Amino acid sequence: MIVKLEDLANAMASRVEIDIESAMKDANFVMDLFGFEDRIIDNILEPEDRQLFYILEEEGMLLTEREETTIYDGRSWRTHYWCLNKEVILKYKKTGRIRKKEREEKKKDAAEIYQDIPDELWFTH
Repeated sequence: MIVKLEDLANAMASRVEIDIESAMKDANFVMDLFGFEDRIIDNILEPEDRQLFYILEEEGMLLTEREETTIYDGRSWRTHYWCLNKEVILKYKKTGRIRKKEREEKKKDAAEIYQDIPDELWFTH
């Protein structure tokens, strides 16, 4: 299963509800970090970059994993990873178009409510 830049951007735009230009920029950043891998090590991220990853994790587009190893002196060493959740990204990419239409229809419906109010009511208290 392959996730393209546009897939991630569309999924982000629909779930995080940001404009497509911002989503494309953020998706490009994320995809640059992952490259051709499905998993990256957490310690390559700067603290401010990690915030985006937490948002994507909350939406289910990223998952976390950890490995624990015993080092030579008997202590445990934990390594944390971020993983692309490809199935969810591709699902959100498809449903994102539907959600965008629904949001536009709700805005349109909300505007139509005011058309039914008689003019004389607008001037009363």
